[in-house]
Amino acid sequence: MTSQLIELTHKIEATRRIDGEEALFLLEQADLLHLGALADARRRQRHPDARVTYVVDRNINYTNICVSGCRFCAFYRQPSHTEAFILSESELRDKIEETIALGGTQILLQGGMHPDLDLDYYVNLLTFIKDNFPVHIHGFSPPEISFLAEKTGKSLTEILQTLIAAGLDSIPGGGAEILVDDIRTQISPGKCLTDRWLEVMRAGHQLGLRTSATMMFGHIEERRHIVEHLLRIRELQDETGGFTAFIPWTFQPDNTCIDLEKATAAEYLRVLALSRLVLDNIDNIQASWVTQGAKIAQVALAFGANDLGSTMIEENVVAAAGVRFRLPLAEMKRLIETAGYEACQRDCHYNLIPAEK
Repeated sequence: MTSQLIELTHKIEATRRIDGEEALFLLEQADLLHLGALADARRRQRHPDARVTYVVDRNINYTNICVSGCRFCAFYRQPSHTEAFILSESELRDKIEETIALGGTQILLQGGMHPDLDLDYYVNLLTFIKDNFPVHIHGFSPPEISFLAEKTGKSLTEILQTLIAAGLDSIPGGGAEILVDDIRTQISPGKCLTDRWLEVMRAGHQLGLRTSATMMFGHIEERRHIVEHLLRIRELQDETGGFTAFIPWTFQPDNTCIDLEKATAAEYLRVLALSRLVLDNIDNIQASWVTQGAKIAQVALAFGANDLGSTMIEENVVAAAGVRFRLPLAEMKRLIETAGYEACQRDCHYNLIPAEK
C-alpha cells in the first residue's frame, strides 16, 4: 500500500471529508477490496443496526413518447411511432390496484418529454391517483419538470407547487446521467443541463419535497466526470439536505445508439464504494440489482450499500435495453438475510414499515 493510500485511509477512518483529487485517486488507484472495506466501515458507522431496507413499489411509465433523443435510451418512442402510448385511466387503475394488492406503498411515476401533454394532464393524472388510492407518488424526474416549466412559461417553483397541490409526494433522481455538461450534450442532447437539473432539485427541496439522486455511468464519461458528479450532489446536499438516497447504476448498451462493452461488476462496485465515501452527507446508498443482478447486489451490501431499492413489480426502461432481472419480494428478503442482514421494508422517506403479523 502506498504512503498516499495509507494517509488517505487514515483520513477516511477518522470520518474526515475527502476532496475531489482524493476521490479520483481512490477510484483509479485503490485496490477494489480495500475500497470496499473502507465503504463498508463507513456504512456501518452510519447504519450500525445491520438492517438492509427495500420498498415495495412499481415503476409506472405513463407514456413512452419523448423528444429528448437520448442516445442511451432504448425505451422512448417518437410521437408517430406505432409503439408510442399514453396510459389510459383504466390501465393506470389496474396497475395501481395490483401494486397495492401485492403490498406496495408507492409508485414511481415517470414518462418522457412529451411535446403535447400540458400541465392540466399532469394535474389530472395526480388527482386521479390520489382520489382513488392511498399511495405515495414518487414522480417526474427533473428533466420532465424542467421541460414542463419551459413549455408553460412558468417557474420551476410554480410548476412544483401545482404538482404538489395535486398530489406529488417526492421526486426521483432520474435524468441525472452524468452531471457534466460536456457529457450530457453528447448522450442526451434534448435534456436539461447540469445546473438546471440541480435547480429542479433545489426548488423541490425548498418546498419540502424529498428526492433521490442517481448516476448512470459506464458510457462515454471518464472517471474524473464520475467524481465531479458526486461532488455536485454533495454540494447541493450540504445546502438543502433534501436527498434521501443515492443510486449509481451502469449504462446498459443493448438496443441503444451507444455501442460499447458493459461496465464490469468490479467497476460498478468500485463506483458504489466511492459513492459511500464521497457522499458523507447522504444517509442511504442503494444497490442497483436491476442492472447488476441479485448476486452482485448481495456483494454490494459489503461495498457501502444499505438499501436494495424497489422490488419493481414492473420496470420497462432498463428492460428495453435487454436486461430483465426480476426480484420478487420473497427473493428480496432471502437475498438480504442470507447475506447476513435483517430485511426491513421501508417507505420513500426510509421510515420502516412494521411487518404484518
